[in-house]
Amino acid sequence: MTHSLSPKVEAVFWFLVTAAGYFLLASLSLYTTKGADNIAAIWPPSGYFLGILLLMPAQARLLGFLAMVSASIGANMVQGIESLTTAIFTAANVTEAAVAFWLLRRREPGELSFMVPRAVGSFCIAALCASFVSAAMATLLSGKGVDFFLSWMTTVALGMLIVTPPIVMLARMVRSNAFRNVPHFMQVEAAAILAGAGLITLVCFSQSEFPVTFLPSVSVFVAAYRLGPFGAAAGTLIVAIITSFMTGHGYGPIAAMQESQKVQVFFLQFYLVTILFIALPLAALLVVQRRLAKRLEQSNRWLLQAEAAALVGHWRVDIARWAIQWSDQTYRVHGLEPGMPVDVDYSVRQYVAEDRRAVRKVLADAIRMGRPFEFQGRILRTDGEIRHIKSHGSIERNLAGDAVGIFGTVQDVTETVENARILEAARSAAERVANTDMLTGLPNRRHALAFLEKALNGARENGAPLAVAIFDIDHFKRINDTYGHAVGDQVIRRVAHRAKAALRDEDMLGRIGGEEFVCVLQRSSAQSAEIVAERVRKAVETGTAAEDGIPDATISVGLAVFDGEIDSEELLNRADQALYVAKREGRNRMRSAA
Repeated sequence: MTHSLSPKVEAVFWFLVTAAGYFLLASLSLYTTKGADNIAAIWPPSGYFLGILLLMPAQARLLGFLAMVSASIGANMVQGIESLTTAIFTAANVTEAAVAFWLLRRREPGELSFMVPRAVGSFCIAALCASFVSAAMATLLSGKGVDFFLSWMTTVALGMLIVTPPIVMLARMVRSNAFRNVPHFMQVEAAAILAGAGLITLVCFSQSEFPVTFLPSVSVFVAAYRLGPFGAAAGTLIVAIITSFMTGHGYGPIAAMQESQKVQVFFLQFYLVTILFIALPLAALLVVQRRLAKRLEQSNRWLLQAEAAALVGHWRVDIARWAIQWSDQTYRVHGLEPGMPVDVDYSVRQYVAEDRRAVRKVLADAIRMGRPFEFQGRILRTDGEIRHIKSHGSIERNLAGDAVGIFGTVQDVTETVENARILEAARSAAERVANTDMLTGLPNRRHALAFLEKALNGARENGAPLAVAIFDIDHFKRINDTYGHAVGDQVIRRVAHRAKAALRDEDMLGRIGGEEFVCVLQRSSAQSAEIVAERVRKAVETGTAAEDGIPDATISVGLAVFDGEIDSEELLNRADQALYVAKREGRNRMRSAA
């Protein structure tokens, strides 16, 4: 409001605003509503000065206090109040402002906001404490009694409680250009509401036949509801001005009371305090409620956007009514239009037949055991498409700890499942490639040795018999040299095919290098292993006449039966030694290791 002024000019500005406003209000109050000992029924200057203190910058506050002192002395002297009494009253008014400002700064270090319930409470406490201190000081220094103390305290408290809030809020709205941002129709509505409050109060307090003091309070509550804290404060101030003036001049239901003037003043003060203490906190609470509602609306909007982006919906089952609620995204996951009536049984029937029993069991176990749960299944949508969904949930309990509902989320994981399936197929294919000999299609050396190691561990742990046979193609180098490597590869493939056909299902044949192969014969005793190994040799030898240009070939076989070897390498060495024996003895034969 004064930020464009230099510090000195700004200080002078606040001095003049403080002095002029305080002097006018004090003079008017002393002139129009004098009570015993020249104490006004309501003391607006106290509220005005506290509001100015809250608005002015720190460097101008000292001058502000000097302006207030000057204005107070001047107003009292104009009304003919003696010097000592003027000094006492001025000192008490200075003290009340200092106490109220100090308490507010301790409880609300930042900018005081009448839109926050806690700040409203702090303001009321500060005003009441300051008025008590001020009244006690004025009473002690002037030698007055209890009636004077009560009169001072109530008038000062009312002055701060009623006048300070609208001054502070109005000044801040002007400073922030809030009126420019408010639509014209809302400005008209605000003016009409406040004017209506004044008119209703004037009508009610210009007659004394009907005790309709409740109507002005209703108009203030309407202002609080529509205009917020400013409406509550401004409406209360309007009502206070009119009721004080009319009552002081003998008009209205309060003035018609068959009581003393002191009792009428106290009743008027009680009336105004009641309106203020209901309207201002109510308006602050309404602001908080509206802000929370706006945040909730925004949070719900963000939740819907997040659910749509993540393909995640939520649902809730009311255990008592056994009814279910779905979010819009849950409907979309199930291929339905949001808002369609659904129940728990329908939700379960959406799952394919193989998964329904599992879903029912999960829900029943969750209610019985009260633990969080997770399940994944397939649903059949109305469009005939099967989708994979994953659901998480937990039990909702009331304050007594009883289960009242089940809350969960549902996510369409079809793409994840399909991607996992593709990745698994790719991994399996890559593993097959990594474990397969490209020439023969048999397990390669790495896979064959890993299989042997696993079979060896099983034989060692379970005592099952195990044997290993190693064979290679006789005179294979001569075949390569004579016919070429391409024909040699064909010979290797034919030998692999005939050998594998001669083995049992539980046996494994692998190529471990060049023309060399290994047979892992599981659950084979020495005698049965020799039979299988010999069958393999004969299968390769049978029909060795050249076929389609492929020369004949035979194999030599070395066999070793597991006999407690510590590792597969030792067992393979024994089989390899038996192979060398078969070769030395003329090839195309099988020999067993000793």
